[in-house]
Amino acid sequence: MVNEDPNQQESDGTPAQESAVRSDPSVSTHPSVSAHPSVSAHPSVSIHPSVSIHPSVSAYPSSSAHPSTSAQPGVLAHPSSSCPEDLSVIKVSKRRWAVVLVFSCYSMCNAFQWIQYGSINNIFMNFYGVSAFAIDWLSMCYMLTYIPLLLPVAWLLEKFGLRTIALTGSVLNCLGAWVKLGSLKPHLFPVTVLGQVICSVAQVFILGMPSRIASVWFGANEVSTACSIAVFGNQLGIAIGFLVPPILVPNIQDRDKLAYHISIMFYIIGGVATLLFILVIIVFKEKPKHPPSRAQSLSYALASPDASYLNSIVRLFKNLNFVLLVITYGLNAGAFYALSTLLNRMVILHYPGEEVNAGRIGLTIVIAGMLGAVISGIWLDKTKTYKETTLVVYIMTLVGMVVYTLTLNLGHLWVVFITAGTMGFFMTGYLPLGFEFAVELTYPESEGMSSGLLNVSAQVFGIIFTISQGQIIDNFGAMPGNIFLCVFLTLGVVLTAFIKADLRRQKANKETPDNKLQEEEEEEESHTSKAPSALSEEHF
Repeated sequence: MVNEDPNQQESDGTPAQESAVRSDPSVSTHPSVSAHPSVSAHPSVSIHPSVSIHPSVSAYPSSSAHPSTSAQPGVLAHPSSSCPEDLSVIKVSKRRWAVVLVFSCYSMCNAFQWIQYGSINNIFMNFYGVSAFAIDWLSMCYMLTYIPLLLPVAWLLEKFGLRTIALTGSVLNCLGAWVKLGSLKPHLFPVTVLGQVICSVAQVFILGMPSRIASVWFGANEVSTACSIAVFGNQLGIAIGFLVPPILVPNIQDRDKLAYHISIMFYIIGGVATLLFILVIIVFKEKPKHPPSRAQSLSYALASPDASYLNSIVRLFKNLNFVLLVITYGLNAGAFYALSTLLNRMVILHYPGEEVNAGRIGLTIVIAGMLGAVISGIWLDKTKTYKETTLVVYIMTLVGMVVYTLTLNLGHLWVVFITAGTMGFFMTGYLPLGFEFAVELTYPESEGMSSGLLNVSAQVFGIIFTISQGQIIDNFGAMPGNIFLCVFLTLGVVLTAFIKADLRRQKANKETPDNKLQEEEEEEESHTSKAPSALSEEHF
């Protein structure tokens, strides 16, 4: 029977009873062992003669032990020789929280660099002597580079694993930050573009990771919370990106003094990025010693090095529910990207000279969204109501956007803070919901691929919305631009209603019932199976 307890911490060594089974082929289980006919066992384990078991290991998700099965504690099936993980024990690692926190921090650093130009758009326009559209492209390059690089990076994630991708993303993020220090003269705008492009490539190695880290490192009752924490870092980086640049870089006309203030910001972010790269080297491991959940154990067992990458993509696009989620996620996230990029322009249009408050409004949007993300993650872990929660949050996003649109031009900044915060609670709180819902709909396909396709959709719609809304604002004002986004969010609500809640990962995790009675039976069987091997030999 599978011993799946998300609160059970991974120990330094393999349990003694498991080692005993592997080291001595003569060791047999207690005579009272019974097994469901569909369960296969390793040929080295002797079973009571009355039980007929196929000599090959069965790892297909539908293969599960019968509830009454009594066997060696914690044993699911022996892993194949090609799989280094110990699939026979389900445990969570103590290191998991350090991994997700370090990831969250360097994701935060990268997100800060995405929005650091847009949050003081007018100041960088004056310093470099370029148009607002050119500064907008410093944000949009993040979206543009993601689209062609998704598939190569997703392939690298499958080929080389989490640690390699984490190291690559953090070193590129660090490199881009230091390159920007070479752009502290008005004529060196191309250098700052180069640094930003390097950071945008780093982002490709970051955005698809939250759901993968959650699945590989966290138990079945923790995955949604872990994914929310991973996304939380990215949102925190955007929040700091709205708050800090207006404080560090004041709106002054003297370009030498302005260069000095910009250099302070660049040096700080370069130092932080370097520290985080070192932490990634120290903390990140490829995967825990034991799979943290039954679904992950089965995913390892089903994994094939010869699996066609193209076939996986084709299967995803044949999944209608996932395709609908890709579109709706892109509409929501794309609207958020456009709002974040253009917020400074919209606020200053109605409230001239309020660059600092424009940044604070952006901060309010993201902080509220971070709170929404964490609450939604905890809620999903408790209720597993993915479809219902996603739909409600989407509807409230639309309502929040409509209210924000109608109140932006009232002349009262405190009203804008409230309405923007309400909108942000749902709009950015939706982002981790989309990741986790996608994993549920596409299990056992790669989490990196499903998350990556969601992000591609977000980047495509983000570019379209940013350019279109920017042009509408310049020609017709902020309200028509926001109404433009409301229309597409309405479309997203309608399409979300048509997504069916086909929760495949939850079905895999429920292969072994985890109710109280089951736990009591497992404990009783565990005590029975700990009897000395001499007892089994005496029986025979």
